[in-house]
Amino acid sequence: MNISVIGTGYVGLVTGACFAGSGNNVICVDIDQEKINSLKEGRVTFYEPGLEDIVKKNIKEERLHFTTDLDYAIKNSLVVLIAVGTPPREDGSADTSAVIDVARSIGKSLDEYKVIVTKSTVPVGTTELIRDEIRKITDQNFDVASNPEFLKEGAAVEDFMKPDRVLIGVENQSTGELLKELYAPFMRSMDRALVVSIRSSELAKYTANAMLATRISFMNEIANLCEVVGANISEVRVAIGSDYRIGRHFLFPGIGYGGSCFPKDVKALINTGNEHGSELHLCRAVDEVNNKQREHFWHKIENYFNANLKGKKIAVWGISFKPKTDDIREAPSLYIIEKLLSAGALVAVHDPVAMENAKSHFGDNVEYAHSNYNACSGADALIINTEWNEYRQPDFQKLKELMRGNVIFDGRNLYKPHRLQEAGIKYFGVGIGN
Repeated sequence: MNISVIGTGYVGLVTGACFAGSGNNVICVDIDQEKINSLKEGRVTFYEPGLEDIVKKNIKEERLHFTTDLDYAIKNSLVVLIAVGTPPREDGSADTSAVIDVARSIGKSLDEYKVIVTKSTVPVGTTELIRDEIRKITDQNFDVASNPEFLKEGAAVEDFMKPDRVLIGVENQSTGELLKELYAPFMRSMDRALVVSIRSSELAKYTANAMLATRISFMNEIANLCEVVGANISEVRVAIGSDYRIGRHFLFPGIGYGGSCFPKDVKALINTGNEHGSELHLCRAVDEVNNKQREHFWHKIENYFNANLKGKKIAVWGISFKPKTDDIREAPSLYIIEKLLSAGALVAVHDPVAMENAKSHFGDNVEYAHSNYNACSGADALIINTEWNEYRQPDFQKLKELMRGNVIFDGRNLYKPHRLQEAGIKYFGVGIGN
């Protein structure tokens, strides 16, 4: 098929590259000329394992193209996917202005039948609004559909190639069949396409992220309870995860969720409920617990130093909100580092791939270490924010020799307390009672 993808961010580029990899002719569009120039040369502007190889391969085989010419892309495509950002407004609602602007541009360029698909995460009713906006502009025949993404950063290519499900929201059966055909190469062993109404599709995306966020916040609350009653959250996690009704996934405690999806989508879902007179009390609590969790972790650090961190050197391992990505949006690490700086601490940071994004955020306010051990040289404490594999089995004796202090604050429970005790290092994890 001939496909255009409008927006070359995380969702748009993964979608376009993977569809090109299954033999389609794909045109990716963006208003950022510099980004388009980079992509034409096969250089991906963010870190995602395996993506750059797919982009380069499909450029070489002339199935993947990049342009700033939206009109050209639309006129040379049957399926048009909208994958532009929907950032949160101050009140937590999703800003869909870019989506609507794209819809109007599509309306001006329609010259024959197209299927216009909302790939962006949008509030209920947005795809219908897109349809109505286009109809104000043109009499050309077209259909709309909702096809939300369920890609995990750090595993997006694999998620796209081997999806748990493909959710397709449509107004008529023929549109659903067309989009099922598009996804057929990724579901050869079993058809996992779910065709539902457009509004159900839009709401299901938010619901899925809110459910996962709820599990994280719930476990963080139980972890805090473990600390005061003398239990161990790791043991509790294994015990409840053995129950098939609960399962093992998304039960790890930490310093809260971050990234471009969970914080934004939970707030947007709360806002949708408010707009329709249906307050989502549980979702509001999930959001509040998440914000308090990073505060709770910070208080451990602050209390250890008796609220006097001025002049202390603190090493920080991990800036991205999760491993295998350079995304630092809403990362709990940002809160922790900013609190350290406000307290007068000297901060040395390390992350395997997110250092450039960190430099854009912090500028010259922190030291950027070329290795995780280098960050610890002369440090009074080490803080773990992200569970990168590189941090899981360090040489504790080397750390003790490098550091001036002897304490680790582990926001991801990477280490076993007894192992640190044997090494003569004080250890504060999450949900580990004394």
